[in-house]
Amino acid sequence: MTTAAVRTTPSAGDQAAVAHIPQRIIAAWAAHDADAFADVFTENGTMILPGLFRKGKDEIRAFMAGAFAGPYNGTRVFGQPISIEFFSAEAGVLITQGGVLHGSETEVADERAVRASWVVVKEEGQWKLAAYQNSPRG
Repeated sequence: MTTAAVRTTPSAGDQAAVAHIPQRIIAAWAAHDADAFADVFTENGTMILPGLFRKGKDEIRAFMAGAFAGPYNGTRVFGQPISIEFFSAEAGVLITQGGVLHGSETEVADERAVRASWVVVKEEGQWKLAAYQNSPRG
């Protein structure tokens, strides 16, 4: 059985709020703030990176706290929306391109460039990240 997703036209405010989600992640990363990073996700949100699966805010927060203290220390992240689609008034998907910046880099190095899928949902009037997954841009 196949079903087709019904696309909907979002309000300008919802479209802007969803497009702003990567900026919330960028700001949390810049501050190396694992709490702010995890707070972008729903309570049971999922984060999938190459070789990594984390489920729920607590697991995401713990992973990012360790990463900010270790391999991501001193890094920044960049993400730019390339597509936004809404499936209902309360769910959609955002596609971005970006990656991790080291030191004074102003462009993401090819080996750290990614495309990402962000499944977003509206909870209690606020857009949250239900699932995030990235893969090398290649």
